[in-house]
Amino acid sequence: MTDFTFHTLENTTGHTRELLEGIRKGYGFIPNLFAYMAEAPTTVEAYLALNDLVSRGSLSAAQQQVALLAVSVENECEFCSVAHRAIGKMKGANAQTLNALASHSEIADAKDRALADFTQAVVRQRGRPSAAEIQAFLGTGFTRQQILEVILIVSIKTLSNYINHLTKPEPNKELLAAI
Repeated sequence: MTDFTFHTLENTTGHTRELLEGIRKGYGFIPNLFAYMAEAPTTVEAYLALNDLVSRGSLSAAQQQVALLAVSVENECEFCSVAHRAIGKMKGANAQTLNALASHSEIADAKDRALADFTQAVVRQRGRPSAAEIQAFLGTGFTRQQILEVILIVSIKTLSNYINHLTKPEPNKELLAAI
């Protein structure tokens, strides 16, 4: 197994250190994902840029977190599942939805359920949801634009989930405390 460096402000210099300082300022701590991702600063930059683009989409902040968590659960990424449950709570996502996604149980809210189901179908079927799955998503009030935004969310979470599969970061105590 390849070991990756756990980058900190103490063992990093230059542009990588600047990126980590910016992340610390934004989160109040450095999520362990970034400590490993910093091995490739351009990957950190891409991840941050994609996060910014997702935040400017038409899905609400809570819906974004539901979709991000749905991908992470489907990809079996423990770190991101913890992170998006915590951030989802901070962004006002339905607690029952977050807990149901994490425990693979029934989501009560119909719109959240449609978003999670569609997002996970995109992941499972590698971007080829069925016509029925698309219609079910659109039938709950989502739009064609939001289909493409879900694919953007799948893209960003695939990036971080796969990095986490390789680097195996422990969830930060700050994230665990926020669940």
